[in-house]
Amino acid sequence: MKTFSAYRIFEQDGKSQGRFVELTLDDLDPGEVVIQAHYSGVNYKDALAATGAGKVIRRFPCVGGIDVSGVVKDSSDARFKIGDEVLVTGYDMGVAHDGGYAEYVRVPAGWVVPLPQGLTLFDAMALGTAGFTAALSIHRLEQNELRPGNGKVIVTGATGGVSSLAIQMLAKLGYHVVALTGKDAEHEYLKSLGAAEILSRKDLAMGTRPMEKALWAGALDSVGGETLAWLTRTMQQNGVIASFGNAGGIELHTTVLPFILRGVRLIGIDSAATAMPVRSHMWQRLATDLHSPMLAQVAHTVPFAELPQVFPLLMQGKLRGRSVVEIKAPS
Repeated sequence: MKTFSAYRIFEQDGKSQGRFVELTLDDLDPGEVVIQAHYSGVNYKDALAATGAGKVIRRFPCVGGIDVSGVVKDSSDARFKIGDEVLVTGYDMGVAHDGGYAEYVRVPAGWVVPLPQGLTLFDAMALGTAGFTAALSIHRLEQNELRPGNGKVIVTGATGGVSSLAIQMLAKLGYHVVALTGKDAEHEYLKSLGAAEILSRKDLAMGTRPMEKALWAGALDSVGGETLAWLTRTMQQNGVIASFGNAGGIELHTTVLPFILRGVRLIGIDSAATAMPVRSHMWQRLATDLHSPMLAQVAHTVPFAELPQVFPLLMQGKLRGRSVVEIKAPS
């Protein structure tokens, strides 16, 4: 096989720095399945890795990209044959194993998910780790008895990739969704996704008491920091929070009172390490009861060559929804 293009991240002067390079399959990490990439996605974790803003990369050099969808080009595992449409999200992709920002990707067979019926390869990356995280968050909330009749569900960082998709999914399931955002210009966009109410972060009075007025039956939080602490203080009795992000900080300053007096539950969502049985179930749900016909509203396409331009915009909070990288691998 001839060389192919990949966006590889190197360590230079103690910092991460990415650039396009030409590779062969022999340059990639080992695995039983070779995928001819069609699409990838840009997640916050990808931007942290590529810009060096976070210590995400565990091995240099490493092809970036924690997501990929495409067609099997070669396989030594009986579960997958040439021509199968597949996707991979999470695990060590893009951080300790060469990832999805390449025209060809090689991974362990145990990481590969067959593309569910009802999704296209583009859909899979319009969802990607973000959609999977949103689905897993909702699944964990449901396991903790959250139902539409319990009360309002708030989604923070509402214009982000995970949160935008979560709003659509929750609305489709019949929940009364409240979107919390600092972007006042995006209120109509959030309503179009299914948010019943919009709460502006600028108008938010968080209070200082250990427990404030009980407002939410459920919460999906991408922000962390002060926002997550506020959520713990404003949950209803037996309210449940899914925490999957730290855009607003990693520290959490709260008290035990919401947990022991209101029975509040705080659930951490780690999508990268999710076991395959749950992972497969989530992708089936993403193709059925959690699949939104409005998926195109949260996704925009980025040519592979323009990938580096996306990272700073995402880090600066200037993007909304999902960036889908069109790789178009050669035959």
